[in-house]
Parts: sequence; C-alpha cells; structure tokens
Amino acid sequence: MNFETACRDVLAFRDEREWAQFHNPKDLAISLSLEAAELLECFQWSASDLDVSSRDESIREELADVLIYAIYFADSKGIDLASAIESKLAKNRDKYPVSVSRGSSKKYTELDHSALEIDEPK
Repeated sequence: MNFETACRDVLAFRDEREWAQFHNPKDLAISLSLEAAELLECFQWSASDLDVSSRDESIREELADVLIYAIYFADSKGIDLASAIESKLAKNRDKYPVSVSRGSSKKYTELDHSALEIDEPK
C-alpha cells in the first residue's frame, strides 16, 4: 500500500463511522500526543542498548496509531501531508547541508555553515 492509498483508507475508515464530527484540531493534537506517548512507553525502563524486539508488534501498532492521528489532524486542518513533508524536507536540506551535517548529531544552529562546499545548494 502506498502513502496516498493509506491516507484514503484511514479517512474512509473514519468517514464510514461518521467520526469526523468529533475530530477537531485540539482533540486530534491531544490524541496524537497520547499515541506518541504510548509508542514511547514501549521503550520505558529499557536501557538504550536493550533488545526490544519482543515489543516489535506493540511498537508497530503504536506507530500506526500515531500516523493515523496525524492523517486525521492533517485532514482537519486541510493540510496535504505529502506536500507538507516535501516542503519540510526542503527546509531541512537547507538547514542540514550534507557537507556539514554528515555524521553529526549537532543541531543546525551549531553546524559550521561557513564550511559549505561551493557547489552545494543552500
């Protein structure tokens, strides 16, 4: 299933049940945050190097819940998710040029942008 089909299926699921009437941006943002917290809960009390593969199904389901609520939220705000992602990636490419960010975990404000390669787009 591709991204557009998944989004259509999620919205059809909602619409078949007539749930859109209950979906306002505030409640959807809260629900999205709660689902993200449930995803985080899959890693609670585990060391960073702990194998959590026994929780893979829970992780998969919680991640799906996060994405479903993100789709609902985007729809409630009239946001085209594919376009929003494309736009955000373009901004991130400007903030994190490959030549100064490769292999670095620094925030873009901490990167040495003066070291940009001349042929790399800004």
